[in-house]
Amino acid sequence: MNLGNSLYHARKKCGYSQETVAEKLGVSRQTVSKWETDETIPDIRQSKKMAVLYKMSLDELIDFDVDIKEIQDIIEKSNEATEEKIDWTKAWGKKYPILLTYQNKVNIPYFAHGLNKMLDELRQEYQFSELDAMLVLKDILGQTWKNRKHLTSK
Repeated sequence: MNLGNSLYHARKKCGYSQETVAEKLGVSRQTVSKWETDETIPDIRQSKKMAVLYKMSLDELIDFDVDIKEIQDIIEKSNEATEEKIDWTKAWGKKYPILLTYQNKVNIPYFAHGLNKMLDELRQEYQFSELDAMLVLKDILGQTWKNRKHLTSK
């Protein structure tokens, strides 16, 4: 779904006409129409006002706009220098607060020792680079987590 389509459905769900939304936001009906047809996009202030008007969070209103293809394109276009600038713990910590607080609770050296051992085993046994070993271990952990969630949901 695209942004315009989401704005249209949010408006319809609330039973508002484009004229009503335009009046409440202080814009023209044509502006609302352009947002809903993806001809233009609302600025952040208007988006926040619409979220309140539609009784949604801003994330709910615009979240759909990021689709998997866009994410894949961003990943392909990123380079190591850009990736180094991103604090992934802080970024994911907004969604998963435990990432910002576990450091004071968990015996990190204990788990780091086990992970280092597994990384070394992957590198030695399969002749992986440091990065490849980390990516493989991360993928194995992700698959294990997915399987575990699937088993516990039955």
